[in-house]
Amino acid sequence: MNERARDFLKKGAAELGIELTAAQLKSLDLFAEELKKWNRKINLTAITDDEGIAVKHLVDSLSLLKVVRGPARMLDIGSGGGFPGIPVKVVHPDLAIVSVDAVVKKISFQKQAVRLLGFQSFDALHVRAETLAADYPDYFDWVVSRAFSDIPSFVAMALPVLKPEGRIVAMKGKNAAEEVSAAEEELQKLGARVESVLDFNLPCSGDARSLVMIVKK
Repeated sequence: MNERARDFLKKGAAELGIELTAAQLKSLDLFAEELKKWNRKINLTAITDDEGIAVKHLVDSLSLLKVVRGPARMLDIGSGGGFPGIPVKVVHPDLAIVSVDAVVKKISFQKQAVRLLGFQSFDALHVRAETLAADYPDYFDWVVSRAFSDIPSFVAMALPVLKPEGRIVAMKGKNAAEEVSAAEEELQKLGARVESVLDFNLPCSGDARSLVMIVKK
């Protein structure tokens, strides 16, 4: 990334309460460069400029750390190019992460990024999230996604693999309140409820963001 993008990344992380070390900055920069390289061949993201990657992918992913903490097991559903899982793992290596996506090329990229960054306890899987319950029943402390527009569908996939005391986190944009309101009846039927909604503005861009925390009833 260019110097301006690195400054955005450092400033954005600091506004989230995260002081990135030199090693973490280097890893996130390396990841961004690999993302751009692969994106020239396969469609991983529509955001291709350095500043956009720094803020809308990296800082946005790190905003999850407003609520998620390790040591713990985290599942990232519909992770695409590895967001939020890979940036979160850079900052919190004590999170054991399983990252799933239904598009094989995106998982191939994630596996390359994992090798490049030397991660331990990070599994990138080309599977449909609906099939995970057989291998990971009641397993994860955290199940997260920033890909789902439909909260009930995400929660239905997350509940079978969530520990009884675990948390589901839906990463949302400006219409979070409406989405939560529309989902409440369906969540009730699924045996889940919204525990809290954390609203904030994304550093550097000012875009509205929300972290919707959902628990088993």
